[in-house]
Amino acid sequence: MSDDGLLVLTTGGTIDKIYFDAKSEYSTGDSEFPEIAQLAQVQMPYRLQSVFRKDSLDMTDEDREVIREAVASASEKRVLITHGTDTLVETARRLLDIPGKTIVLTGAMQPSRMRLTDAPFNVGFALGALQSLPEGVYVAMSGQILDPRKARKNREAGRFETD
Repeated sequence: MSDDGLLVLTTGGTIDKIYFDAKSEYSTGDSEFPEIAQLAQVQMPYRLQSVFRKDSLDMTDEDREVIREAVASASEKRVLITHGTDTLVETARRLLDIPGKTIVLTGAMQPSRMRLTDAPFNVGFALGALQSLPEGVYVAMSGQILDPRKARKNREAGRFETD
């Protein structure tokens, strides 16, 4: 794929979770991005790469380095990363020094497989951001484009905010 395409990196998190029972036991399934893209009739070419399937609370510094290397070594100039929301900002901060790319991280507060979910909106919003923002690293959540140096998840309100 040429460098004008889009790389979609998936790392797991709520966006791809599958719940099995009322006790909220879950596993992280295959990426929901292709289904979301198909339903939204996304026309831009993309390459999908699964980095791993982890809850972001289980991510380590080594995991963030794997994500960083995948982004830095990609030929694509635009990168969308689907990520668990609990440590999404931490990962975004780890990517700040990668030059020459527009990188947007997004996730979901509810799994994409659920009827009431923010996943399709967040993914669509992130895709629009990737096409209009200059080089840099951004968080696309809660209907906002946030600078990861100032962003945080407000767990009580169920949204992302800036400090």
